[in-house]
Amino acid sequence: MDKPVVRDAALLVFRAVLGLIFIVHGWNKLMITGITKTTGQFSAWGVPQPKLSAWVAGLAETLGGAMLVVGILTTFIAGALALLMAAAIYFVHLGAAGVADLGTVGGNNVEFPLLLLVGLILIVVFGPGRASVDGVLARA
Repeated sequence: MDKPVVRDAALLVFRAVLGLIFIVHGWNKLMITGITKTTGQFSAWGVPQPKLSAWVAGLAETLGGAMLVVGILTTFIAGALALLMAAAIYFVHLGAAGVADLGTVGGNNVEFPLLLLVGLILIVVFGPGRASVDGVLARA
């Protein structure tokens, strides 16, 4: 299993799925839920500068997700999205006592953003793989 083609294929699939998840969540903030309602949610959660934060989160998730899918500036984008996920975990998914809401159905569960954070860290550590724009540019 430690063959370059298998590793690159796995990184491609992993990067594409992770990127699509971010695109969907960002698009939802920008176009489905809308910035006004997202700003209200961010305000209720105590996110600082809720309107600016809503725009930053929506645009970063949508554009950053697309960049992950194609693999351009991958480690930089994964690092930036990891910081965004860390902020989301801190401001949204931790309870008032600073304790994560683990496994509560319908609660602000921390498992999903934590999984996204770990996935982004893996991309920062292992890179995008050869099946990416970054990989093609590195070989050129």
